[in-house]
Amino acid sequence: MSLRIFYHPHYSALTLPERHRFPLAKYQALFERLVALDYPLAQATPASREQIEKVHDAAYVQAALAGTLDEGAIRRLGFPWSPLLIERTLHSVGATLAASRHALAQGCGLQISGGYHHAHRGFGSGFCLFNDLVIAARTCLDEGLCERVLIVDLDVHQGDGSAALCTGSRDIITLSLHGEHNFPRHKPASHLDFPLPSGMEDDAYLETLDQALALAHRLYAPDFILYQAGVDVHRDDELGYLSLSDSGVRQRDAMVFDSALRHGLPITAVPGGGYRRDWQQLIPLHLSLFEVARHRFG
Repeated sequence: MSLRIFYHPHYSALTLPERHRFPLAKYQALFERLVALDYPLAQATPASREQIEKVHDAAYVQAALAGTLDEGAIRRLGFPWSPLLIERTLHSVGATLAASRHALAQGCGLQISGGYHHAHRGFGSGFCLFNDLVIAARTCLDEGLCERVLIVDLDVHQGDGSAALCTGSRDIITLSLHGEHNFPRHKPASHLDFPLPSGMEDDAYLETLDQALALAHRLYAPDFILYQAGVDVHRDDELGYLSLSDSGVRQRDAMVFDSALRHGLPITAVPGGGYRRDWQQLIPLHLSLFEVARHRFG
């Protein structure tokens, strides 16, 4: 088994409006930390339009790529449109796909961005233009690399886009633990949903996760895991309502990787969300995901 982490230099290159909530600079800082710690890194290639249109509506994809989304769609997305946004998004979707292919061949793959779980078939939402998780899952299934994918979504916000895209699916299974009272307001049904009360701390969260993972394996017997590891479950997150500690976040990541190892499954992980004005405080939380993966997969 070997670990590889995918990235692209444009992850932090967007120009956003002043005081925008998205902590764009964290990706470059995380990349620099991973380089300094000698992690195995590889630059991603962009996803193709054909791969994206296997999941998203062709008219929406055309409007997004051409910059003809209307004002309401741009507001819902939360990012101003630019050619660099498209290039960044295509490379990030491509990185999740590359990490998935690597995991299916070598055991574990990660990337530095990704986790765009609010993107629906015909619209973007919550800083998510195209759903990299579902696109990667669908592409790997179509390529015959796996037969049933489990998307484990542990961002504090429910993956409404992933849930809606996979409604009725028997080969892409969605599992979500999320803040019951947090964004999005409307939460389509995942295959397995665990809405959590505000303020939940480490012990209760980890017990719930342990039961959720056991149930997912027992009911669906996946052969590949895609893990959305948002750190906005942390007690100091400015947009999250849960109360995990640093240690709780790390134990959560370890539990998901250990579940994959216990069942002999390849796993791909992406960092997902995390929101603080002092975005540098997010780096140790995100970095622990990569540390846990390297400890287990080398």
